[in-house]
Amino acid sequence: MTEMHESLELRKFVAPEIVSGVGARFMVDRYIKNFGIRKVLVVSDPGVIEAGWTNDVIWKLKEAGLAPSLFSDISPNPRAEQVMAGAEVYQKEECHAIVAVGGGSPMDCAKGIGIVSTNSQHIIEFEGADQVSIPGPPLICIPTTSGSSADVSQFAIITNKQRNVKMAIVSKMLVPDVALIDPETLLTMPAYLAACTGMDALTHAIEAFVSNASSPLTDVLALEAISLVNDSIIQSLDKPDDMELRARMMRGSMLAGLAFSNAILGAVHAMAHSLGGLLDLPHGECNAILLRHVIAFNYDEAADRYQRIARAMGLPGGDEKQVKKGLLDAIYRLQTAVGITRTLGELGVKPGDVLQLAKNAIMDACMATNPRRAGQRDIEVVYEEAL
Repeated sequence: MTEMHESLELRKFVAPEIVSGVGARFMVDRYIKNFGIRKVLVVSDPGVIEAGWTNDVIWKLKEAGLAPSLFSDISPNPRAEQVMAGAEVYQKEECHAIVAVGGGSPMDCAKGIGIVSTNSQHIIEFEGADQVSIPGPPLICIPTTSGSSADVSQFAIITNKQRNVKMAIVSKMLVPDVALIDPETLLTMPAYLAACTGMDALTHAIEAFVSNASSPLTDVLALEAISLVNDSIIQSLDKPDDMELRARMMRGSMLAGLAFSNAILGAVHAMAHSLGGLLDLPHGECNAILLRHVIAFNYDEAADRYQRIARAMGLPGGDEKQVKKGLLDAIYRLQTAVGITRTLGELGVKPGDVLQLAKNAIMDACMATNPRRAGQRDIEVVYEEAL
């Protein structure tokens, strides 16, 4: 399909209002006042609270005469019961807006709390695409990692422990009203978390670019995100106090998030969601491990797209075989250079887990936009290669 034909296809694009730059988090009170709201639920997690970023936000709200309550009982892979507990706090405290401070877990949980509160249904009822009827209350997201991009996306990923799966909830009702993107919040990120979230951002951009729902608008965002993250991630780990490098990573994450929110994702995320749901494994690390194996599986179906990704990463040209090998090698070098060296087997995945992992992955909403159609056995093989 030519670029002209692609530009004529119907596409929608959703995004929050975005304020980015050092100190953006301190604008939270202004936006809450713009909503005409006084009582606010702040959603965060223990690590972010310990780092001090949650207290910055609560202090700013209180200074403005607003009344924040706090909910922070959230695990790294937020669970359905935690969403429901947060919704109870939201109702009990008579809140009318939500502010999420943290990485993907608090932001996804906050999105879940919002739609549960307005729709009066259990969070598991919203699994899949476009299952949310009523918008949630005003939501402001303040990200403290440069990877999840939940602050700009229409996704929420919630773990259903009864089925041991991560549910993908996709709806424009989940797009935050405001994203306050402050690179200063990255200064307390542990190095390994920075590596994993950075590779998550790269995966978002790559999967969005090769998605069968991509568009010229998402392509521009995805390619710029690939270039930013590829050029900055190693330096940002070597110089963790360099605010310019942190800002570049935060910008790469934001652009990747806008791309994948509108183009959706692919098999890497479907498989990582399955790993997180069944075995409670860390999402960003799973994405990093799986990325080159899924690229190898998909490559021939979207060779021209992967060649453009290779160019965005500054790799040399050549024939198709050379470019493919160069891209796979570059992904592996980057993954290991940032310290992600374990295999899935070393994370605790056993050969006996592969069948159930593949069954869950093949049902994930992200699999629908993977560029190559995959059967269950195909996904089993990819998991086996990553063990």
